[in-house]
Amino acid sequence: MATTAGDKPSARVLVPRELRQRIVTLQLPPGQPLSENELAAELAVSRTPVRESLLLLAEEDLVRVFPKLGSFVARVDPQRIADAQFVREAVEVSSLTDAVVRRTDEDLADLRRILAEQRESAEDVERFFELDEKFHQRLLAAGGHANVWRTVVSAKAHLDRARRLGLRTVSPVSALIDQHEEIVDALAAGDLEASVTALRAHLRAVFEDVERIRATTPDLFVDSADERPVRRSVTFLQ
Repeated sequence: MATTAGDKPSARVLVPRELRQRIVTLQLPPGQPLSENELAAELAVSRTPVRESLLLLAEEDLVRVFPKLGSFVARVDPQRIADAQFVREAVEVSSLTDAVVRRTDEDLADLRRILAEQRESAEDVERFFELDEKFHQRLLAAGGHANVWRTVVSAKAHLDRARRLGLRTVSPVSALIDQHEEIVDALAAGDLEASVTALRAHLRAVFEDVERIRATTPDLFVDSADERPVRRSVTFLQ
C-alpha cells in the first residue's frame, strides 16, 4: 500500500481506499474470501483498520460478513447495477441535451483525442477503462456539468465491476469505441435525437453483458440475499 512522505493519511483512510479499489478493479473478484490476517500482513497494518475497513465496505455492499464463516467480496448485484445505470443515464443524457447546444470546437477536439487514445490502448483493459471514464467525464463537461461526475462515480461501484467483467470476457473494446465515436459524430452535427439514442444504447449495453456473463459464470452474481458462501479461493480469468 503506497504512501508518501510527510503527513501520511492514517491506515483508517488508506486501507478502505485500497481495498475498495481492489474490489472495484476485480483484483479481489466477486466471492473471494477475505482474511483479516493476510490483508493486514500484505498492507503492513494491524488487523484493526482491516476489520474496520471491511465493515465500511459492507455498508456499500462490496463486502459481505457472515458470522462463523468470515468476510467475502460481495458478488455483483444486478439490482445495484440497474440502479447505478439509471442514475448515470439520467445524468449523462440530461447533460448531453445541453452539450448539443453549447459544445465548442475545443470540446469536440478533446473528445476525438480521447477516442484516438482509446484506439491506441484497446489491448490494455485497465487503460481503456480509465480512458472510458475520461471520455464520459469530458462529455459531461461539454454540457457544462463536469462537477456532477463525482456524483456519478459515487453511485457506480457495482456497475464498474460489471463493466470490467464485460471488457474482460464478452464486450469487444472496438465496439465500445465505435459507440463513442457515434456519440461524438452526432454531437458534432448538433443532432440531439441521434446523440441521445447512441448514448442510451451505449450505456445500456452493460445489461446484455451481464446476462451473457451470468450464463457462463453465475457464481459471480447475487442470487439470493440469504445465500451463504463456501470459504474457498475464487478462480478468476484475467
